[in-house]
Amino acid sequence: MANKFYGTGRRKSSIARVYIMPGTGKITINKRDIDEYFGLETLKVIVRQPLVATGNEAKFDVLVNVHGGGYTGQAGAIRHGIARALLQVDSDEFRPTLKKAGYLTRDPRMKERKKYGLKAARRAPQFSKR
Repeated sequence: MANKFYGTGRRKSSIARVYIMPGTGKITINKRDIDEYFGLETLKVIVRQPLVATGNEAKFDVLVNVHGGGYTGQAGAIRHGIARALLQVDSDEFRPTLKKAGYLTRDPRMKERKKYGLKAARRAPQFSKR
């Protein structure tokens, strides 16, 4: 068994590079502990979801580099990255569980680009009769 497994996770404009290795369940994000990095409990739960679903909360240490977007987008990107990294550990065992839970699907919702002649993606300039 190799000592490091890698997965890239993306959501909105966040990109997470995730490395998992056999360990005790410690999650480090941008050189900070998960409790220090994420204030909200829901975000910590989102990050741990793939590990909980496969029953590996205490079997792997997770090392993450994440940038771009906000906290929620980053949490989603980390979840995606962890799920992809777990596939490298044991694809046959974990794939059905992760796929059914929807952790392997890249969230396609992105910010829509601004169009010319408009003030934003769809917001038109204010209409004036006179």
